[in-house]
Amino acid sequence: MGNFQIYPAIDLRGGKCVRLFQGDYGQETIYGDSPVDMAKKFAEAGAEWIHMVDLDGAKGGRRINNEIVIEAAKLNVKVQVGGGIRTREDIRYYLENGVSRVIIGSLAIREPDQVVSFIEEFGSDRIVIGIDAKDGMAATEGWTETSLQPAAEVARFFVSKGAKHFIYTDIATDGTLAGPNIAANQQLVEAGTAGVIVSGGIGSIDDVKRVKAAAGDSAIAGVIIGKALYEERFTLEEALSC
Repeated sequence: MGNFQIYPAIDLRGGKCVRLFQGDYGQETIYGDSPVDMAKKFAEAGAEWIHMVDLDGAKGGRRINNEIVIEAAKLNVKVQVGGGIRTREDIRYYLENGVSRVIIGSLAIREPDQVVSFIEEFGSDRIVIGIDAKDGMAATEGWTETSLQPAAEVARFFVSKGAKHFIYTDIATDGTLAGPNIAANQQLVEAGTAGVIVSGGIGSIDDVKRVKAAAGDSAIAGVIIGKALYEERFTLEEALSC
């Protein structure tokens, strides 16, 4: 539990800082014109990590807002990024430009063997497996498609191949502020997953405390907080100190 991390989230679309409701690109709120300023604010508040997602990239299947991510990685904070990362070159580009970890989502479902080769090449500390799920089934392509694979099965496979870091996003709760789906995350923990970062639904400081309490000695390693910070439900400082 000593390693439990708070990850403030910055979602990028059209070069701006946005949030979507349940992953719906038609339900977007813009929270700032400068994602780098937002990253600076989070770093100054004491964040060790920032979670960035290139939403344009996730939908387009290629890096799009990458220059903003690289700018943020120059700040005094560690950055993990997902969205549009499809190739070995994408991973190398980010890691060589100061990003600490890259998140592989859709590709982990579609081409698991290739992702295993990424873990082998770049190391398990640099690759995060992002599992986005709807009713326990893994979803791909910026959540526009649902696969036939249970999320826990995907996790089990990658654990057996040496993966250490996972982000589990419950699509039903993402951007809703309705509270996280801790039970679904616990299922991933039971699948033997090394470090699970909870994502989706955090709406109050009590939600953060609940995730932290559920972490205990389990494999829940952190929580991603987005909309609640932008809507000022609580401050990042409060989350970091709770």
